[in-house]
Amino acid sequence: MAMSYSVLSLGLMLLGAGVAAGQSYPGKPLRIITGGVGGGNDVSARLVAQGLSVSMGQQTIVDNRSSGAVTAEAVAKAAPDGYTILVYGSTIWITPLMQKTPYDAVADFAAITTIANSPHVVVVHPSLPVKFVSELIALAKARPGELNYGSAGTGTSNHLAPELFISMANVRIVHVPYKSASTQIADLLGGQVQLMFSATGAALPLVKSGRLKALAVTSARPSALAPGLPTVAASGLPGFESGALYVMFAPARTPQAVIARLNQDTVRLLNQTDVKEKFFSAGMDAAGSTPDVLAARMKSEIARLGKLIRDAGIRVE
Repeated sequence: MAMSYSVLSLGLMLLGAGVAAGQSYPGKPLRIITGGVGGGNDVSARLVAQGLSVSMGQQTIVDNRSSGAVTAEAVAKAAPDGYTILVYGSTIWITPLMQKTPYDAVADFAAITTIANSPHVVVVHPSLPVKFVSELIALAKARPGELNYGSAGTGTSNHLAPELFISMANVRIVHVPYKSASTQIADLLGGQVQLMFSATGAALPLVKSGRLKALAVTSARPSALAPGLPTVAASGLPGFESGALYVMFAPARTPQAVIARLNQDTVRLLNQTDVKEKFFSAGMDAAGSTPDVLAARMKSEIARLGKLIRDAGIRVE
């Protein structure tokens, strides 16, 4: 009986400590660690930081790091007190599927919320004789291995998206990796590669000018980011969905009361009209979630993309 009382007392103490932490938090500036300056990670981190600085009543600083692995490791090893937060893309859990990383995407982090998502647009060189995804699939089947696509590098979201397309459509299209988005777009415009799964912000101005041809958007449902375009799923590949997802994590073992406060403030921010418009202008749809929804989505994506990566033999050296 004494042992039962001891366990109960310990549980009440831990619960009390968690509540106290939530009530006194935050008591000092917060730091959001993210990737390099520019791009979706940086935009997401800065918009969230601006909002949290107001709602939390504490300055929220953006700390840019040059590498995804370095970024994630810094948060994984930080004190689990809610003052060091990770804002990054879904590559945080995809990279460990392709190479060894100094962190465990599932064990080392506590989910807070999704922040935004950005679908790809399937774009082709105007000389390619296709107008629809179904025609692209038919052409690829008629000319196996003759078509190629550009990506920003092995393991990036616009590499895995066409690999998922190739797998689901059962076609053979050659991957041509580039070191930068600008170089891959230049080669697509020049006809050195025939197609690409591009970020909407980069592709649509070129589509409007007639320099590229857009076939579909990769979101599960039609997207306002790519008005008028059908989805890949509705164009011959039911169930197809891909894109860049931006998320927020804290170190594992961060008190639940702190996680709840961060989630509440961030989701409220993401629902504000002016914030949604800022994300939209950057080519992203702001979309918050509960911690449980983010954790479940991460595990689902690890299973789905893990199989794709294994089957395609994708490795980052």
